Amino acid sequence: MSDTAQKSEKREFQAEVRQLLHLMIHSLYSNREIFLRELISNASDACDKLRFLAIDKPELLGGDELAIELIPDAAAGTLTIKDNGVGMSRDEVIDNLGTIARSGTKRFMEAMSGDQKKDAQLIGQFGVGFYSAFIVADKVSVLTLRAGESEAVRWESDGQGEFTIEPSFKTDRGTEVILHLREDAREFIEDYRLRAIVQRYSDHIGLPIRLRKDKAEPETLNQARAFWTRPKSELKDEDYQQFYQHLSHDFEAPLAWGHHKVEGTLEYTSLLYIPARAPFDLWDREQARGVQLYVKRVFIMDKAAELLPAYLRFVRGLVDTADLPLNVSREILQGNRTVDKIRNALVKRVLDLLDEMASTRPEDYAKFWATFGPVFKEGIVEDAANRERIAKLCRFASTVQAERQDVTLDAYLGRMPEGQSKIYYLTAETLAAARSSPHLEGFRAKNYEVLLLADRIDEWVVAHLHEYQGKPLESVARASKDVESQIETPEKARLEGEYADVLKRVQETLGERVEAVRLSSRLTESPSCLVASEQGMSRRLEEILKRAGENVPVSRPILELNGSHPLVDKLKTAEDGSFGDLAELLFGQAVLAEGGQLDDPAGFVKRLNALVLGNLGDKPRIIV
Repeated sequence: MSDTAQKSEKREFQAEVRQLLHLMIHSLYSNREIFLRELISNASDACDKLRFLAIDKPELLGGDELAIELIPDAAAGTLTIKDNGVGMSRDEVIDNLGTIARSGTKRFMEAMSGDQKKDAQLIGQFGVGFYSAFIVADKVSVLTLRAGESEAVRWESDGQGEFTIEPSFKTDRGTEVILHLREDAREFIEDYRLRAIVQRYSDHIGLPIRLRKDKAEPETLNQARAFWTRPKSELKDEDYQQFYQHLSHDFEAPLAWGHHKVEGTLEYTSLLYIPARAPFDLWDREQARGVQLYVKRVFIMDKAAELLPAYLRFVRGLVDTADLPLNVSREILQGNRTVDKIRNALVKRVLDLLDEMASTRPEDYAKFWATFGPVFKEGIVEDAANRERIAKLCRFASTVQAERQDVTLDAYLGRMPEGQSKIYYLTAETLAAARSSPHLEGFRAKNYEVLLLADRIDEWVVAHLHEYQGKPLESVARASKDVESQIETPEKARLEGEYADVLKRVQETLGERVEAVRLSSRLTESPSCLVASEQGMSRRLEEILKRAGENVPVSRPILELNGSHPLVDKLKTAEDGSFGDLAELLFGQAVLAEGGQLDDPAGFVKRLNALVLGNLGDKPRIIV
């Protein structure tokens, strides 16, 4: 028995891969041409990886020109996609073509919607492009030789659940993917069909894609120039959109893009895109992020997080610079002055793109905000240098427009009545809770607009955005003297004397649960509300931190009572038992009104039932 036969091995696919193959073969039949886009993209990546490794080991590259070849064979019924990139070792073949332990297979299958066109476009985004080969092939063979190694590897499968892997022979490095085409897929042997697919999906790839047939001179099917190095004057919107799809594997067209070449003391080219759709890992701040980095058109790294701040992690694109060494590493990127200059310039480019979209295409900007608004607002916390500019681009709900976030701070300032000196806001768990909050009542009566903030990040936003255009921000749920002076009424001053003893008794009843009890200027309809002390932490921030497991210092709210409300008025004549129960009810209502949790919900319900039945405090009388 030969040495090769002894080392031949048959393995089963990972369970998720078997499910994936079934979907590829049976669900994406009508979009099968995308297989070629994915295999060419993989071949391009392999060449990029070799070019990067050759920075430290030039001998790996030799004098070869990196290229991709398409080799149709009508007699054999095969199409071969060949590259002279980095190739794969035996272990890499098993990891990459038999299991997908670290890729998005599961997420891909969960994202399948039943829309074949969209599902087909998802393939590349989730890193499962190789398996699209089985859409058109009933058998796939892979012959590969890792750069710098001597023994090639052959992998083969019919996509039915198993694959074989064995040593083989190959004279040149790189990978050949040989597709044994199904009878009804023989169109992909035809020159005109291959030409059209490459020009549609892969024209932007920066290495030649050649069609070789009958051992004649090959025909180059694409421009074979790095897309971003081409003059803007020769590029159309469709070209930018196709390159975006290649770059991001996103099937939706981007909302905006910017292509800039900078020369002088700093030399770089940037191509940045604002997507229309959020990636599945948008909310994972620990996930690898950033734009691609090239140095002198040599691919260096896929996600260079150092080139853009975290709040712009939704931006896709690339940067190509001549001002960094080819062997640049992430460690070198950190704290590098050139990188800092490029980063600052890229942030400005993104903000320029958003400014332009907001002013000339408000409908597109509304889509952007609905998708990325909470992430973008992180910039107010993280980017002090651009804080006011970011704030200008933010959108909010308010008491004027309470259904959606489309109020700008500039529009708010333009509507401020004479005498209003601050920008008022209210944070809440949900927009619905904010709209119905008792804290708004006095401000509505005075026709003061209040911003309604319900995103989790908003508590940190208002902690860092202290003012805008010289106008301080102030919470309507805080015991601020300025807030009270703005909505103070003569009625409150009259009632202060009547309630002096009542307020003292309520404070004694509630004890350490409240810092103080006082009459309210802000309430016109509700009987009670809780406010944070002027220097204390907001109630909602306290709740968020507690849920996150933080050790939050104990703070006590101030209970405000509406002296004109019948329920509060009853405190003046309530007997001892009734007084205590009524004070507890007013406190419980205030907790619930701001979305808090009661320490004794059963007790609250019991007192509420007694109030409705007229026997609060075990006295058979109606108090409301």
